[in-house]
Amino acid sequence: MPRQMEQASTKKHERYKEEDFKKIIRSMGLKITQQRLLIINCLHEPDSKFAERHVTAQELYEKVCKKDPKVGFATVYRLLHNLADRSFVTEVRLGGQPARYELSGKDHHDHLTCVKCGKICEFENKKIENLQLQVAQYFGFKLTHHVLELYGICPACQMSCD
Repeated sequence: MPRQMEQASTKKHERYKEEDFKKIIRSMGLKITQQRLLIINCLHEPDSKFAERHVTAQELYEKVCKKDPKVGFATVYRLLHNLADRSFVTEVRLGGQPARYELSGKDHHDHLTCVKCGKICEFENKKIENLQLQVAQYFGFKLTHHVLELYGICPACQMSCD
């Protein structure tokens, strides 16, 4: 491992409980419904078919529909964007591809995305976090939140290109 990345670590996913989801919904000023709870729970559940926890709105809708076919795409999409607007969900974009979403963790993390296959690796790095704070302070900003997305080609795609 390169020396400058010794302090980087991959992100372990936190487990939320239904009570956490209810608090999120309440804090948004919305009524707690089974549909909203189902959508957030489906967003939180790991699923190897959907790039771990990073799903498109369409993928989330398909996942929700398997459990309750009465839930409409508009309901999923609207809640997803409400959650993103309030920073309960993180939106990851890659060029012209559809945005991918994940339930924001209690601890901050950043993303490294493969531009070929779309694989997303989550990581934490204290040096990067400190540097971002220094940059904000230098320009007189009080940092409220941020999203760091790095793009490249993953090892598997590098091997297939050779």
